[in-house]
Amino acid sequence: MKKTLLAAALLAGFAGAAQAETSVVLYGLIDTGIGYQQIKGNAYINDKGQSVDVNQSKVGLLNGVQGGSRWGLRGTEDLGDGLRAVFNLESGFNSANGSAAQNGRLFGRRATVGLASDSWGRFDFGRQVSIATQYFESIDPFALGFGQANMGTLFSAANTLRYDNTVKFQTPMFNDFQFGIGYSFNADDTIDNQTGWGTADNTRAITAGLRYANGPFAIALTYDQLNGSNQMNNKATPKQWILGGSYDFEAVKLALAFGQTRDGWFASQDINTFGSGEPNLAKVPNDKGEMVNIGLPSNFFDNGSKVNSYMVGLSAPLGGGSKVFASWLRADPKDSDAQKWQIYNLGYTYDFSKRTDLYAMGSFSKNYYFYDGLKSTVFGVGLQHRF
Repeated sequence: MKKTLLAAALLAGFAGAAQAETSVVLYGLIDTGIGYQQIKGNAYINDKGQSVDVNQSKVGLLNGVQGGSRWGLRGTEDLGDGLRAVFNLESGFNSANGSAAQNGRLFGRRATVGLASDSWGRFDFGRQVSIATQYFESIDPFALGFGQANMGTLFSAANTLRYDNTVKFQTPMFNDFQFGIGYSFNADDTIDNQTGWGTADNTRAITAGLRYANGPFAIALTYDQLNGSNQMNNKATPKQWILGGSYDFEAVKLALAFGQTRDGWFASQDINTFGSGEPNLAKVPNDKGEMVNIGLPSNFFDNGSKVNSYMVGLSAPLGGGSKVFASWLRADPKDSDAQKWQIYNLGYTYDFSKRTDLYAMGSFSKNYYFYDGLKSTVFGVGLQHRF
């Protein structure tokens, strides 16, 4: 009897130790609201200069505007000597209709496993965001959310850009500095003409960055590049660098950024701010009479293109858990007669609690997607709950 009790006590002790060394967390976010969007103006869509008048509007439920609706699992296991095994699985979904996001991927927002240490850093393997997305989320007043209002609309490598098949290394913070670098063997394996069996038959990506953060001051420099698949006729090499920073004066936080994109575009912002999984709202006929979307596709290759991007933003606490924030964005194409794309944004949040907040936003885009005179206007209010 005593041996049985002793064995039970030992097993309970081992189980308790194992539980203490391993943690798995279920978490998520649901973001739903109601809003209005109008796309209006004239668009030139082909080399023949064909122009089409566009005037489309919509009122309905918004989804994932402040932050994409998601659920996920993340966990760690202590391997001893300061080394940890880490994993993160994150699935995006449309809270308005229950459908899967990220082209139907089960864990489209993130799917990684890796090793981490407080002394030397962290390796992650799998689908994950670019370094620019990580480093500029805290600098952008809109935290890379709110649809066309987010900084990533015109700084496309920071537009919550995700790479498939990626290995990424990040150092810990050393003297307030952190460095990260990643390489993707196949940036998006859902694009047919960019995906093949051989290594060079896939579009590969490089993402890297350096940031400094000390008290109210933060600054970051990032670089992203796509190396095209051998299966593509276009031999361009899209690349983008971004330099930006912020300073918190307590009464107001100021943010500035400048970047340059050459030979293409990275993650394109969906024209449909409603995030309902529908095709883009603005469809126009091309010179063959086929209906096509206005806009730029993600992982877009365009040899010789050059765009300078600018951002000026600020945010200010109003007290009582509320905050107001605003930004101005501009993308200035240098290689063609395309127009300067400008976006003016205003947002507001009110925290009911640490996990639930109300938001409101307005955004006006001029020369939308570089089309002369094309405008996009968005208004919305919504509720976000985190668990």
